[in-house]
Amino acid sequence: ASVTQASDRAARGIVVIATSLGGLDAATAVLADLPANFPLPIALVLHRGPALPEMLGEILRERTALHVRLARAGEPVVPGTVYVAEPTLHLTVSDAVNFALTSGSLINFVRSSADPLFTSAAHVYGANTVAVVLTGSGRDGAEGARAVGLAGGTVIVQNEATSMAFGMPHAAILTGAVTAVLPLGEIGPALTVLAVGGASPRATASSS
Repeated sequence: ASVTQASDRAARGIVVIATSLGGLDAATAVLADLPANFPLPIALVLHRGPALPEMLGEILRERTALHVRLARAGEPVVPGTVYVAEPTLHLTVSDAVNFALTSGSLINFVRSSADPLFTSAAHVYGANTVAVVLTGSGRDGAEGARAVGLAGGTVIVQNEATSMAFGMPHAAILTGAVTAVLPLGEIGPALTVLAVGGASPRATASSS
């Protein structure tokens, strides 16, 4: 891609999602709420997904109107597509607004980890980054959420009442970077509003 094309894609923004325990149901619920013409790319890191990543893609395709595919190294990040991280590789976004895959060390005891994805997205997309931390144990995504917040982006986490495990959302909240804590059923609609240039949702941890 040319520098201009990469710049244009970065200007539009990206949604990055992290989830673990209970994450398949949570991620599909969020994606099912998004319209077929959702204007931003979405990158998803899901721990504890199906044994085969292809199965995850099939499950998501059945439940969302969006295009779903496994993220491939060097692939341009384009709007209206859900990119699923390979479960054994870290997924990041390069300065050219292409995906990169690495087999580096475990981060937060996992690979693929959300932190490299979130941090790289914040570097490339800046304030146009929307990070979402859904149900999950551990603290993956917290440092990435901090990076998104420092870049001026939006960070949304799932509330405790609708989470199977609140470790990941809670760890993100503790960074002070979270914009909103929302019930699962409100996250998809909030993303749709944000994607068309609407106001960021504002809700505090009391929503949990």
